[in-house]
Amino acid sequence: MKFYNFIIKYRLQLSLLLVVLGVVLNVTGTGFWPTFPLYFVSVIGIFTHYFIGPLRLIQKPMEEGKVEEVEKILNTIKFPNLLYKPIRSTYYTIKGNMAMMKQDFDTAEKHLKKSSELGAPMPEAEGANKLQLGMMAMQKGDFKQAESYVRAAIRAGIPDKESEAVAYLSMCQIFMNKREFRAAKDFFRKAKACKPKTQQVVEQIKDLEKYISRVPG
Repeated sequence: MKFYNFIIKYRLQLSLLLVVLGVVLNVTGTGFWPTFPLYFVSVIGIFTHYFIGPLRLIQKPMEEGKVEEVEKILNTIKFPNLLYKPIRSTYYTIKGNMAMMKQDFDTAEKHLKKSSELGAPMPEAEGANKLQLGMMAMQKGDFKQAESYVRAAIRAGIPDKESEAVAYLSMCQIFMNKREFRAAKDFFRKAKACKPKTQQVVEQIKDLEKYISRVPG
């Protein structure tokens, strides 16, 4: 695995080295066909460097919470538009998540919108992406846009019950703001049915339950 990661990390440099070696061998009289495998391997290396990128290297540092290392790997991608479409979508999703961690919501929104436009590799990832955009729209007070994003997230499918509860609570708040109390209560019931365990979400449900029980509808 370490050797494979080494190849991914340095494949562009290794590919260029093979090109130089092939040229040197040609010049010294070895001929083209004996050096053809060097050129062939170098072309594959250069192509995969730009088409697939180094996202395979991100998994371990992300699991270990090494944010700076993740950013360092992402910064090696100089031409993201050359990445294969599903990989490019993942790239922008990760960039958006990193920006959110820094509370740079404008940059996060820009990257997440790019990922959404490209389409996520899996419907669940698309749902999570849309939900994040919806939460940012709510923070900006744009409830109309927030509703559109959160509805799209629910349609696409959300990967876990905690996030699903957050989506329904967001819809509840949106409809409370619209004074459509019946719909708000319906979304609140759906949020509770998810049985979230995250303390922040549980407390939000408790606080909202005290208020929503007194509204009509």
